[in-house]
Amino acid sequence: MPQPNTLIFVDFPSPDPAAAAKFYGDVFGWVVEGRPDHVFYRIVPGGFFPNPDGSDSEVGNLHMGIFSTALAPPDPNDPPAHGTAAPSGPAPRVYILVGDDDSEEAILERAERNGATVLWRGLYWKEFNGYHGAFRDPWGSVVILWSKGGDAPSPTAEQLAWHASKGYPDVTA
Repeated sequence: MPQPNTLIFVDFPSPDPAAAAKFYGDVFGWVVEGRPDHVFYRIVPGGFFPNPDGSDSEVGNLHMGIFSTALAPPDPNDPPAHGTAAPSGPAPRVYILVGDDDSEEAILERAERNGATVLWRGLYWKEFNGYHGAFRDPWGSVVILWSKGGDAPSPTAEQLAWHASKGYPDVTA
């Protein structure tokens, strides 16, 4: 059977990729490698997806990148093709699953301390049994943090009210 079309990479645009590399390293503790420095950075969130017993599976985590909007590698055009500037309307968002040894609140605090704008905190989404918060990085990309709700989620009255205000059906956990 042929291989389906598969997402292999996501990268963040920045006019200052070195600063963006430092930002993401500081906020998430990720390994960020210059490939080459000041032009493109590979973000290596690290590790492999776990097996049910907690051991590493053969499936590695998706890597991400940061590209210079002035150069837009690997765009071969000189100057780079249009469409790599900050979005003026809806744009893709990147979701990050919060690790067991971190928290949404701690990540949002680090992001804000490093220049991000917090967009929302601690909302519960019953459809996917998870909590989420988000920030906009200093270069305009939106990152949504996702935390698993677990077997017995307990959303607060405020979280349930948010759902009701948006018209979502059956917002109780």
